[in-house]
Amino acid sequence: MDRKMMQQLQQMQTKLVKAQEELGNTEVEGTAGGGAVKVTMNGHRELRGLEIAPEAVDPDDVETLQEMIVAAFNDASKKAQDLSESKLGGLTGGMKIPGLF
Repeated sequence: MDRKMMQQLQQMQTKLVKAQEELGNTEVEGTAGGGAVKVTMNGHRELRGLEIAPEAVDPDDVETLQEMIVAAFNDASKKAQDLSESKLGGLTGGMKIPGLF
């Protein structure tokens, strides 16, 4: 491997590390029930927060609340995945690298 190629690989690695850090610091929100349930996660799809509006809590209908939480989590997870692919996709040339996506 020549020197120029090694430099390019090191630059790519530096950019990937920076992009990974940015993903960890960027938050996305997912909602359900018209905003009654809100999930916040970072770009690594780590849960950062969960908000439930008081009117969404009905002791006689826990199932609907559970469904809203799952829907909000899935919404946030999809947004985090899209964010990750947009930040890292250009750096990897569109290749799906295990552990990055």
